[in-house]
Amino acid sequence: MPAPIPDLRSPQRRLQDEQIASEPPLTPPTLPSDAVALPLETYQRLPRRPLAVAGVVENGLVRPLDPSVKLLERSRVIIVAAEG
Repeated sequence: MPAPIPDLRSPQRRLQDEQIASEPPLTPPTLPSDAVALPLETYQRLPRRPLAVAGVVENGLVRPLDPSVKLLERSRVIIVAAEG
């Protein structure tokens, strides 16, 4: 049997943990009788794939040449430039 570990939580944290533990459990959601169970993967974000886009640099900002290309907010990009 493992040795007990001392409780190093602050009194405020201990009180907060006790309040959370004493709350009643949430009731299950009410679903229609014809609801279909879906796998968890359907609710997750679709996997991202790399996308190659041609662009030009103007005033330090990269602008895609194709106006139909829309990048998501906070997308990660890799810039490959030729010397010149």
